[in-house]
Amino acid sequence: MTIGSRIRAARKARRPYCSQDKLADELSEARWGKKGYLGRQSVYRWEAGKRVPREWLPYLEQVLALDLSGACGDNEAQFADTVTSVMLMGGTDVDRRQFFSASAAVGLAALDLPDAEAVTRRANRPGPVRAGMGEVTAIRTMTTTLGDAASELGGGHARHLAVRYLTVDVDRWLNGSWTQKVGRELFAATSELVHLIGWMARDEGNQGLSQKYQLFSYRLAAEAGENELAATALRGLAEQAIELGHIPTAVRLAEACEQRGRRLDNPKALAYYRNTFARAAAADDDDTTATTMLTAAQTAIEHAPARPGQSWASHYSHGRWAHDSGMIHAKLGDLAAAEEHLHLALDIHGLDRKRTRAIVLADLGHVQLKRGNTAQALTTWNEFLDCAEGVHSVRITDGLTNISARLPGIPDVPAAEELRERIATRA
Repeated sequence: MTIGSRIRAARKARRPYCSQDKLADELSEARWGKKGYLGRQSVYRWEAGKRVPREWLPYLEQVLALDLSGACGDNEAQFADTVTSVMLMGGTDVDRRQFFSASAAVGLAALDLPDAEAVTRRANRPGPVRAGMGEVTAIRTMTTTLGDAASELGGGHARHLAVRYLTVDVDRWLNGSWTQKVGRELFAATSELVHLIGWMARDEGNQGLSQKYQLFSYRLAAEAGENELAATALRGLAEQAIELGHIPTAVRLAEACEQRGRRLDNPKALAYYRNTFARAAAADDDDTTATTMLTAAQTAIEHAPARPGQSWASHYSHGRWAHDSGMIHAKLGDLAAAEEHLHLALDIHGLDRKRTRAIVLADLGHVQLKRGNTAQALTTWNEFLDCAEGVHSVRITDGLTNISARLPGIPDVPAAEELRERIATRA
């Protein structure tokens, strides 16, 4: 028996007779203390199996005296829209009720067609609050503030704050009443916040959860008609697929990201997406495509302004481009070019975030060691430890692990012993 048929049977069994209108009013009153915020059409869609009332389950159980626990199985999950799905996942994230494993299939799900009517369907419907551009600005301001903190100190510092903001304040606005124009801006702003939460989860080492958030970020952006945000979410999924070793998936996602970004006039975004495609191609041993994309990314960044813009991709600085390019050159075997770009990132363009600078220093030390410059590598890694102090990021942990793995192969010199002791003290 489907959840829709169970709702219909329970409604019709009530005495006196309970219409769909009456049930809608009772549910609205149970949730918000007032009638009129839920329409009969919603009840009709639930009963017809066209929508799954995930956010309404507790109130349906209360009003109809039903036990609907476990009612939303995988076969019905397809009917839940993106907003409902991401809020439910945020709830499980806050309560730590579920572990998500990463997979290539989750990443590829981003290439499915988005729900073109998602915003239209929710526009101008009754809701407990009226949302406007003030709420959109609030979401973007909070995303910037939380993102700045995470960039400095790592994703583990503020993710729980971001998730609670999503599932409490943003949820209330998305389920409120708004015009179609405001709705598209709300979806876009929420996409940016969800993307940040996904990045934070990945920086904590929670790859499966990060994948889910990035997928929802992509869908929200696509549903809002925001090409740049959608491409940025695809880029995040592609980067993650590379790290997980899902190389064919990474190539598909990176190519889709680069293709979606071609129509943009933001040179930083173009450089961002092209370098992602270059990294995926290099991981796939496609040196020709990797080199072509590297050159195209450099052309784009040379035309980019120094000041960051408003969007996530617009914060792709010349320093971050130099770091990414350096690591792609290292993958292609050009260690001299790799070291040159990493020095460029640190010395010329500068990287003032502790977390970002520490990651570049760890990478630079590895390149220097491979080039036979052991003393320089040890000095660089000591700088890495200075910079990494107080940063909570899996990238920092990985950097420490990789350095520790290299140290046994280095001659027993005082600088190496000092580095071993510093790492042991940190652990």
